[in-house]
Amino acid sequence: LVKLWLAVTKDEQLKRFKEREATKFKQFKITPDDWRNRKKWDDYVAAAGDMIDRTSTAIAPWKIVEANDKHLARVRVIETIIARMKEAF
Repeated sequence: LVKLWLAVTKDEQLKRFKEREATKFKQFKITPDDWRNRKKWDDYVAAAGDMIDRTSTAIAPWKIVEANDKHLARVRVIETIIARMKEAF
């Protein structure tokens, strides 16, 4: 089991939201709910931290991946999956 949390900063999320609104073919990706939920950023961060603390185990730890850079995040995800597979087999 591999559990990954892709973490972006509040500023990066705002940048991505604005880019989605400004790019016609990406506008479907952003909804009023996204903006409403963004206002609760601190609550979501606290809840995510609690969830990670409560559900991370020695057998199935969470891997937090810094995801402000999408391409680097993808590399880190692949590296994590490969490492976990090597451990398992």
